[in-house]
Amino acid sequence: MKAIKGVLLTCDPAVKQILLILNEKSNSSGGMKMWRGGFIIDDLDDWHIVIKADEEMRVRRELETELEKNTYTLES
Repeated sequence: MKAIKGVLLTCDPAVKQILLILNEKSNSSGGMKMWRGGFIIDDLDDWHIVIKADEEMRVRRELETELEKNTYTLES
């Protein structure tokens, strides 16, 4: 078995659910280079998840994009 370098993320359950969905999409889409094989190494508990270290910045960018979609802004 090969060792994988990981990063521990602490987040609230809502954000963790978004990460789980993004990981599931990455596993099922196959064609997306940036998500090949998924990025989650281990799902520890409601508040912690371990992801591949070399995917950290991509995951953060994708998460930011998803969170912006769910942010209400008051436009005048």
